[in-house]
Amino acid sequence: MSEPFQTAVVTGAGRGFGRAVAAALVAAGTDVVGIARDEPELRAVGDELGARFTPLAADATDEALAQDVIRTRRPSLLVLNAGVAAHMAPVHEQTWETFSRNWEVDTRHVFTWVRAALREPLAPGSVVLAMSSGAVLVGSPLSGGYASAKAAIRYLRGYAAEESERAGLGIRFHALLPTLTPFGGVGAVGVAGYAARQGVDRDTFVKALEPVLTPEQVAKAVMDIAQDPGAGPEYQVDGAGSRPVD
Repeated sequence: MSEPFQTAVVTGAGRGFGRAVAAALVAAGTDVVGIARDEPELRAVGDELGARFTPLAADATDEALAQDVIRTRRPSLLVLNAGVAAHMAPVHEQTWETFSRNWEVDTRHVFTWVRAALREPLAPGSVVLAMSSGAVLVGSPLSGGYASAKAAIRYLRGYAAEESERAGLGIRFHALLPTLTPFGGVGAVGVAGYAARQGVDRDTFVKALEPVLTPEQVAKAVMDIAQDPGAGPEYQVDGAGSRPVD
């Protein structure tokens, strides 16, 4: 296992997975720059985590922001977790705008930060961990372009890892694929949508997901992967733990 990271950037740090990851990193002695659009949520995280957490209310898809943060903060870990809740409707009830919203935020922000990490570049030994989704393995017929947007993140990880190797940059790129969970805004929307589709109440649907994935389990998976130089490229994580994607 490697030494704790000195500085990390976590996008989508105001709630859910991002907040849990930021908390785990701070507890390990890492200074964290937490990025999200909701300033009050970020302030609340800062009040909880203390001086090692720097809130930055901003749009994580902003290319200038990514370049500036990498250049000035010199992070050795990027956790690219930002995303929006999918518009829950079958494909024929979607518009292109609702269908593509996860492409415009989830995928676009990963592209933005991966590009900046390679172009700056990050220091050798740095780690970039992008949040994909277990939906890419099983589909998600009620969430428009969500599954395909998350699948594109897996491709971006692979492309970036290849470019890092070709250029001898020594940057590791990983993807994490969490399964559906009611925790956090994105998961809560998905659970509500699929419960309604099945004609059951939320609690009944959630019980069928047991053991339910928690943000703390996601944070542990992030820490384990990031701190292990021998970690594989992609991991699925659910309530039973994490395992490499075949």
